[in-house]
Amino acid sequence: MRIAVLGGDGFVGWPTVLHLSDLGHEVHILDNLSRRWIDTELGVQSLTPMDSIQERCRIWKEVTGRALQFHLLDLAREYERLRGWLAEYRPDAIIHFAEQRAAPYSMKSDRHKVYTVNNNTNATHNLLAAMVESGIDAHLVHLGTMGVYGYSSVGAAIPEGYLDVEIENLEGEKKDLEILYPTRPGSVYHMTKSLDQILFQFYAQNDGLRITDLHQGIVWGTHTDQTRRHEQLINRFDYDGDYGTVLNRFLIQAAIDYPLTVHGSGGQTRAFIHIQDSVRCIELALADAPAAGERVKIFNQMTETHRVRDLAEMVAGITGARVAYLPNPRKEADENDLVVKNDQFLALGLNPTTLQEGLLGEVVDVARKYAHRIDRSRVPAVSAWTKDIARRVERDPEGKALKSVS
Repeated sequence: MRIAVLGGDGFVGWPTVLHLSDLGHEVHILDNLSRRWIDTELGVQSLTPMDSIQERCRIWKEVTGRALQFHLLDLAREYERLRGWLAEYRPDAIIHFAEQRAAPYSMKSDRHKVYTVNNNTNATHNLLAAMVESGIDAHLVHLGTMGVYGYSSVGAAIPEGYLDVEIENLEGEKKDLEILYPTRPGSVYHMTKSLDQILFQFYAQNDGLRITDLHQGIVWGTHTDQTRRHEQLINRFDYDGDYGTVLNRFLIQAAIDYPLTVHGSGGQTRAFIHIQDSVRCIELALADAPAAGERVKIFNQMTETHRVRDLAEMVAGITGARVAYLPNPRKEADENDLVVKNDQFLALGLNPTTLQEGLLGEVVDVARKYAHRIDRSRVPAVSAWTKDIARRVERDPEGKALKSVS
């Protein structure tokens, strides 16, 4: 297949590009490189050194003989170019990663909120409109997030996208209805993913676009089979308080003898998936495309759930790190349950990679190798969800004078 990977220079996008190319597909990367500019804005860099996208593509061809094509394009602001590109190249499938992906970054200030909404919502709608106007019949696979549902629980498993409900009509008759599972976004970033769902629903029913929406858990890990082939193919690794995912941050904190920072009680339950499983799920979703006129296909892309404090204790047990409890900068419940169905990917043949000491150790080894690149002042999570929380939260970068346990 000819596949366009939008946001193919990113954390999940890059290993997906390599995975699909390795399978023999013709892969085109469309990216505005905004994630690299955000590094400059925040004054932080990936733990792992990243070459330019052009150099990464050159190394991949040198190692495998397979070519990757890169196109510098801003989906949110260059609609005409996007429509023209689709009409010219006519991809068979489109993987949409091209959105600002960090909840803390989306809550830093009003400017960051506005940027996240403009970038994410415009990018998605521009893509959908351009697909219709260019007349292509491409399968769109979008990377969403489990976070659209929030983290409260009624003691029932979150279904894969849809909920069967019963309502009463004006005649008093009971009628069955299928609706999108209600969203309860916990940040501006998650809100944009909720808006994506409505856009997908409209364009699928109105224009017959074939769309798969992947509600992904928190990604952990560094390497995939492809990124291991050459040091310059290594994936980016974010450790800072805005972009570093919780498990990766715990592992890097352990590697540099920094307290594992648990916010609030640590009773928040999160869904997780390893980066290797994430790219495998993309492959499986591509092979299971809906037909034109079908509803949007929705998968829960996760393999396990854990409470944050349990993760911290697991990492502490492996590494000997300390655990420090800090005030929570997020507006969320102290404790929650999270039960998630992921039957569809299991039925398609996914063999989940679960948290194991060997894989955790691999990430710690990466962190130790590049520890000289770490700016310790960027490790704490400092973006508060509201002004009141910002005033209340006390932060100590090294966890001193905080309630801590060994």
